Amino acid sequence: MTSKTTASLMAMCIACAAGAIASTAIAQDAPQDPAQSGAGAAAAVSGDAQQQAQQPAASDDAAPAAEEGLEVKQEDGKLVLPNGQDMTPDHMENGRWYTADDIPTFKIAEDGTIDYATFSGYRRYSAECHVCHGPDGEGSTYAPALKNSVLKLDYYDFQEIVASGKQEVNKAANLVMPAFGTNKNVWCYVDDIYVYLVARGAGDLPRGRPAKKESKSDEFTAQEDSCMNG
Repeated sequence: MTSKTTASLMAMCIACAAGAIASTAIAQDAPQDPAQSGAGAAAAVSGDAQQQAQQPAASDDAAPAAEEGLEVKQEDGKLVLPNGQDMTPDHMENGRWYTADDIPTFKIAEDGTIDYATFSGYRRYSAECHVCHGPDGEGSTYAPALKNSVLKLDYYDFQEIVASGKQEVNKAANLVMPAFGTNKNVWCYVDDIYVYLVARGAGDLPRGRPAKKESKSDEFTAQEDSCMNG
């Protein structure tokens, strides 16, 4: 990773660091575009603060949502989030799994092999989002645990916040989430990041790099190239 990319990542963290908006963030890991990465973020933070931002919040991985009272229902082969959104995989398109309502979702085989899009989401999150939101979606001293936030957010609300950013100003704090809609390194993979975080929040995917993944399909590659080079 280049020094310019590292600086961009820290800039993004700083924008989030003003507080902790409980609905944000994205990630990346493959070829970075320094000119686009971290667009819209600006501020200053000490080296100690930067280090704290990268520390995961305390978490019991065996019960990823229990501490916040978030119940993910998994019955009769269906996966339903606390917000009522059914995340059961129904069909595949462009190398990604979708629900019957065409919402991106994840699929994990009995042997632990995850679909490639979910693995892509892990990589993208680890490359950018973890600087503010902590490794594995666990949260940090600056920003919330996104693995929990996505369980409460509607998918389209998640997309809107990622694209346009969000700011909440009150007497207690000035909370800022930068916009990433024009950043291809983030926006081209927003669905991958989303399904990775849902898999984490549902408790179906443990912390760290997934041990097994499916191969990258030609359809996924074609869609990725179209977005990145379009």
